[in-house]
Amino acid sequence: MTDELPGGRRGLALARDYLRNVVRPLLEERCPGVAYAAARVGAGSEVLGLDDAMSRDHDWGLRLQLFVAQARVGPVRAALEVHLPESFRGLPTRIHYSGSPGPALGIDVLTVSGFARERLGFDPRNEPTVGDWLSVTGQAALETVAGEVFDDGPGDLTRLRRALTWHPDDVWRYVVACDWQRLDQELPLLGRTGDRGDELGSRTIAARLADVAVHLAFLLSRTWAPYPKWRGTMLRALPVAPLILDPLEATLRASSWEERGDALRVVLERLARLQADAGLPSRPSPVVPFWDRPYLHIEPALVPALFDSVTDPAVRSLPAGVGSIEQRTDNVDVLVDARRRRAAVTG
Repeated sequence: MTDELPGGRRGLALARDYLRNVVRPLLEERCPGVAYAAARVGAGSEVLGLDDAMSRDHDWGLRLQLFVAQARVGPVRAALEVHLPESFRGLPTRIHYSGSPGPALGIDVLTVSGFARERLGFDPRNEPTVGDWLSVTGQAALETVAGEVFDDGPGDLTRLRRALTWHPDDVWRYVVACDWQRLDQELPLLGRTGDRGDELGSRTIAARLADVAVHLAFLLSRTWAPYPKWRGTMLRALPVAPLILDPLEATLRASSWEERGDALRVVLERLARLQADAGLPSRPSPVVPFWDRPYLHIEPALVPALFDSVTDPAVRSLPAGVGSIEQRTDNVDVLVDARRRRAAVTG
């Protein structure tokens, strides 16, 4: 994608321009010597580089995050409130955010540790626990590691992002195993419902399984998965996409449960191949007949082999198949709230 939108620049380029021409000179004049990091991170489609013309209808515009020491938060925010111009490049410096009573500065002034607690519920620079990792959603991680850092004099923001690059190896193995177990729990039902004439039930289960397969594709690609709005879009950028997009779409388009199962089998076989290439225990034929019934399930040795490859006692003690917060629930009110996510995992 280019930096341009019809009628104006895309969000990251706009933030870069705003910092260079307005915010950085203002800080040099009004807050000389203050160490800070400047970035466009957090919420917003522009953080993922996915904003388009429609994105400009709400919560889009002159947005930045400035990270300073706690003692500097108030003075820097006050300087911005008083000395920022009313507009830049024809856009207001005060944004009327969705649900807010009135316009507010599009610049957040905060600390790195405060940002980590808000987005994640913990600071990954400080020896996070297994429970901490399981409470992270891919979207929360992306709001921390995606976007762009323009300045980072202290280096703390960069260290935070590096600490959240990916799951520890044993946690990764565990959540991969949990996705295969989730697949196994409902894969036979895709056929059973269809065999009984319940096409709606079979299609619904197929869609659920396709979503788990997409989540597994992100896990095996060691890439944080965004929330559903952008999941299909970002899936297309993964190296595995050319191998699984067509059979995924065939799974959802199929007119019979047999065709549905055959298409999903192709997806899972290709993901199993990716898993082996990633150095994790796998099987060349991960989908097998469901005992003496004409349905499918996951090869019984696959999930135990993944669990057995875990060496960390804290991960080995986890309940098999329960997984991370986004494997446990799709409740939005839980997934967007770091406090609720952590309570659900550690409580």
